[in-house]
Amino acid sequence: MYQEERLLKILEYLNEHNAMSIHDICEMFNISRDTARRDILKLIGQETAIRTHGGISLPVLKNTIKEYRERIKAYSEEKKNISKKAIEFIEENKHYFFDVSTIISFLAKEVNKPIWVLTHSLDNIEMLSEKEDVSVHSIGGCLNKKNRFFYTPNCISYFDGIRFDIAFLGAAAITEDGIYYVDEEDVFIKQAAAKKSDVVIILAEYEKFKRLSYYKGVDWEQIDVIITDKMPPAVFANIIQSNDIKLIIT
Repeated sequence: MYQEERLLKILEYLNEHNAMSIHDICEMFNISRDTARRDILKLIGQETAIRTHGGISLPVLKNTIKEYRERIKAYSEEKKNISKKAIEFIEENKHYFFDVSTIISFLAKEVNKPIWVLTHSLDNIEMLSEKEDVSVHSIGGCLNKKNRFFYTPNCISYFDGIRFDIAFLGAAAITEDGIYYVDEEDVFIKQAAAKKSDVVIILAEYEKFKRLSYYKGVDWEQIDVIITDKMPPAVFANIIQSNDIKLIIT
């Protein structure tokens, strides 16, 4: 097993158990203590784990997840390239769901066709409101100022009677059991949109395959297309293939 695959499995274990000893790592992968120490140092260097007495544990996730305005500055070229590929799926007079996502805000900026869009993203609303041919709809409600999306307790009922041709969803983290996000309220909206969409497209940079987050929003079998900037790690490439998901590398 390659180191990258071991690190992903270690992070998955940490996500469930919070801490792991060097002895646990050796036994789980049948590796030497020296190899386990190298894995630990790699995770600490990536700031995805912190050292404890005899092993490692998860850092406080809130300290490792950048706020929206910080994220939009990071990996901007990768995000733009992914959004440019995503726009190839936009067709006139179709219905779309645009998720709250920094990549999808780039997509909203580039839209130049008459389409119908539902979004709960403040940034998407601002972008799309300037497009004369785009019909923009929002669920309204209270604004989550940190991550810039709207939400109300009864917002899921807004999706009754709506069908989307495509739902464009972002990702805070991609794990072996699905796509994860930061805010529970945000997840409810994404789940409703995915269920109402003929096609679900995930837009995410390669670095999301190395992360963990709080709430699962989408299962692998719900995804039709993934657009990313690099070939995902082998374990994810296998999952993508086994679920017959179209993988597009920008």
